[in-house]
Amino acid sequence: MEESRGEGEEGKPLLPAPYNQPDYTKITQSDDEGESELTGCGAVAACNPHRALHRYLVLIMICLLSFGSYFCFDNPGALQKQIEDDMSVTAQQYMNLYAWYSWPNVVLCFFGGFLIDRVFGIRFGTIVFSIFVTVGQVIFAMGAYFNSIILMYVGRFVFGIGGESLAVAQSTYSVSWFKDKEVNMVFGLQLSFSRAGSVLNMNTMPQIYTMIPESVGYRKLAFTLLVGAGMCVFSLIVGLVLAYFDKRAARILNRGNGETGEKISLLDVKDFPLSLWLIFIICVTYYAAIFPFVSLGLVFFEMKFGASPAEAALMNSIVFLMSMGVSPFLGIVVDKTGRNLFWLMLAITCTLAAHLLLAFTFLTPWFAMVIVGIGYSLCACALWPLVSFVVPNHQLGTAYGFMQAIQNLGLALVAMLAGVIVDQFGYLKLEMFFLGCLSLALIATVILYLYDAAKNGDLNTSQAERVAQLRDKERELNKQADLTTSVSSENVLTARSAFQLRNRYLARIGHKLPDHYDVHSETLSRFSILM
Repeated sequence: MEESRGEGEEGKPLLPAPYNQPDYTKITQSDDEGESELTGCGAVAACNPHRALHRYLVLIMICLLSFGSYFCFDNPGALQKQIEDDMSVTAQQYMNLYAWYSWPNVVLCFFGGFLIDRVFGIRFGTIVFSIFVTVGQVIFAMGAYFNSIILMYVGRFVFGIGGESLAVAQSTYSVSWFKDKEVNMVFGLQLSFSRAGSVLNMNTMPQIYTMIPESVGYRKLAFTLLVGAGMCVFSLIVGLVLAYFDKRAARILNRGNGETGEKISLLDVKDFPLSLWLIFIICVTYYAAIFPFVSLGLVFFEMKFGASPAEAALMNSIVFLMSMGVSPFLGIVVDKTGRNLFWLMLAITCTLAAHLLLAFTFLTPWFAMVIVGIGYSLCACALWPLVSFVVPNHQLGTAYGFMQAIQNLGLALVAMLAGVIVDQFGYLKLEMFFLGCLSLALIATVILYLYDAAKNGDLNTSQAERVAQLRDKERELNKQADLTTSVSSENVLTARSAFQLRNRYLARIGHKLPDHYDVHSETLSRFSILM
């Protein structure tokens, strides 16, 4: 009868391994150990979710998950001149390609985490969003094939539906696999791999375009964009493989599905402090001078500085190239020193100075673009953590959702406006517009600094001061807890009788009570009898 519960005389399972486990991994649980023992393929470190090697292999797949979307996001920026010439469109129509990407994310920033947590799940959600990215890029390429700018807009809109939500899914995977284990390093590598896709796009797509025979005519652009679709297919395959390994690890490790943890409540908006709205203004006005500039940078470098297409592409990609290399180190500096507002002012000032050089001098743009790259990386390290300092934890999801929504709304409007400025006034006026945006960002930062100082806030305190404040708060909470536990429930909840109050009063004024009196008892019993 004992054998009917699943094991034979020799301890072997009566039932075979499930048919959906092609790796033939067998799991046995030791009575003395909490960790499952794997056999077969699972016994190898590369296949064992308990081992670091397996987690790092999964990390590579997580980093490659958004490689295709980042590669394709700036396809228009890498092929600006080709799009304008082959499609016979103005700069305004060209910049609408970026605006249409941003429009769906004005809303989806609030619901991307919800869709992953409550509707699709992390694995299926990743695949769904990857399909949106791939289909959007294919539609974008078909718009070029049929010479239809409207169809290209549709493609960018569909691409945008999946792009930002895929980034949320990628972050969810990272937290699921590396929570409390190298998570900061993981996010740094994730950003570096993503930006590697942007750099690769900027420096290879123009060359791919020139390699296609002229005999195909304007359809050269469509075949070039299909290369980007191939990158999206690659990331989709990575997503499928990652879903398998994540499901397998969940089975072996007995863990739940990864969730974003986002809590979105639109009612929280009424509680947002002034400092948070200033952070929103800084975010919109600063990034308005970064991403639209990169989108229009190729032709700008060729026209003003006489750069070759290859040189212009490399100059334009320096912002993302610098982000790959220096962001982790700048993040460590900000973490160690604190003073976020100081670093934020420095980042905006550096970017402002770089745009002044690009607008009013003919000095080599290499130096200015390096400064822009450093400022962009430093701003990301100093700006985004500020939200967690000004709102409570239960409002973080709503605050970051609003921040991303407002950023996408601003980028969409600025992209359209930047195209109009280039068409009607030229690149010098465009640079002056960017200088105006950065000036507003700097002014908002100064106001935020003054407001925070008036409120005795900690946005610009050092890391040592923040640690001391946390220790003081913890010490105060411990004192309150000790006071709470020291007061007995009887003294708090039970009313004193007249006898107790009289004896307490006599004791307070110094009147000596008889030794056999108990101030808490209405009897005249001796203590020895009560003990």
